[in-house]
Amino acid sequence: MADYKVQNKMLPWQKTYPGWVSALAMIAVLALWEAVCRTGLVSSLFLPSPSEIICSLWEMTLTGEIASNLAASLKRIIAGFLLGSLAGLLFGLLTGASALGDKVGTPLIQALYPIPKIALLPLFILWLGIGELSKITIIALGVFFPVAMNTYSGVRNVDALLIKVAVSFNAGRWLTLKSVVLPGALPMIFAGLRLAAGTSLLLLVAAEMIAAREGIGALILHYGDLMITDKLMAGVIVLSLLGLIFHAALQWLEKRAIPWKE
Repeated sequence: MADYKVQNKMLPWQKTYPGWVSALAMIAVLALWEAVCRTGLVSSLFLPSPSEIICSLWEMTLTGEIASNLAASLKRIIAGFLLGSLAGLLFGLLTGASALGDKVGTPLIQALYPIPKIALLPLFILWLGIGELSKITIIALGVFFPVAMNTYSGVRNVDALLIKVAVSFNAGRWLTLKSVVLPGALPMIFAGLRLAAGTSLLLLVAAEMIAAREGIGALILHYGDLMITDKLMAGVIVLSLLGLIFHAALQWLEKRAIPWKE
């Protein structure tokens, strides 16, 4: 009887809670933050209150400062993300589905992946100039590796039985790749895309802080130099919202692309 109870006891991470629990936790954190700032325990120079940040964000939105900088950042990150994702997907499929591609491509990935990508930005500026191309390239490079590696792993872990069934029905190499291998690898591919989305934001901010006059990263650096912390934090909030939107978009796309996962 004791063993039965232990086996049927729900583990902590298996429990589910309603959505309002997360909202309540967030409200509690913001309320505590506001209270600490209101009491004067922390100077607003070092940590402005949420209400100050929201007021600054609203003011910057009305003046168009957020819109102009966000437009510049979106142009860079979307271009870099799409280019890096496409290149990573093709490279991962090639190395995962081909023995020769594996032998040639995998050592290159292993050698280049550990290099901090932002360390290459000065080199890209030297090669491509200080304009948009160098920033888009560094973002694309950062996106390329997680997508390529996850695509490779996804292709390699496709159920061999499914491939044998396709071959037994005389499916050609291209049809097998399109109809069996690629759908089987999609969960890993989307895992790589989610990782790449976070990496792209990091590289966007770093690139804009180093070599840009416009963009959310440049905005944050500008107000950091001026020690206007509430506007600096407003820029950070915009980046956080951008990350949430990216995550939601990828989640929506994943549900459409992999309906059987549900």
